[in-house]
Amino acid sequence: MIGDELRPSWNVAPTQKVRIIIGRGPEGAAPGRMLETARWGLVPVWAKSRSVGSRAINARSETVLEKPTFRSAAVKRRGLVVAEGYYEWQKDGSEKIPTYLHPQNEGIVAFAGLYEFWLDPEVPDGEPGEWLMTTTILTRPAADALGHIHDRTPVIVPAGLQDEWLEPELTDKGEIRTLLDGILDPELVPREVGKAVGNVRNNGPELIEVKKI
Repeated sequence: MIGDELRPSWNVAPTQKVRIIIGRGPEGAAPGRMLETARWGLVPVWAKSRSVGSRAINARSETVLEKPTFRSAAVKRRGLVVAEGYYEWQKDGSEKIPTYLHPQNEGIVAFAGLYEFWLDPEVPDGEPGEWLMTTTILTRPAADALGHIHDRTPVIVPAGLQDEWLEPELTDKGEIRTLLDGILDPELVPREVGKAVGNVRNNGPELIEVKKI
């Protein structure tokens, strides 16, 4: 395990730290899975400021291989951002209903992610934090089963395709597109929760409990 130790979080916000599994070991080492800690919001190598990341927390899977911010990472630096579920806000007229989506078995989901390393010009050479690892989560149009909640959904990589998604030797854009297109829509369970989740200062297991009437 590499990176800072993280406390459990039930309300992760953009620019905060998350866990990501990658399939590339240290330079010269054989490929293998590694658990890293990355900042949520991808900062490309050419960015002048880390603030770019706050606008790149998600990447559309339909255009990820063409967009300058994401295309290099989509070919060379793919990972899996792991979580137990995520929140969406379902529109009901003028009201927005917070909804927690999770697997039927309450297991772990693996979001298709990308990662980058950005050299922070404000940190002296060789000092801790000189290189910032950042990540983004791919999204796609939501299937009919979830489309009424939100029009897009994270790309969730099933267990049988995770090794292929993490494979560092997979660099052909056509093959990556075929892999993305072959990922089936997720089967998730929606649960209406309380509006406390709308404030990032609130954080605890009570946030994912069924809304009390």
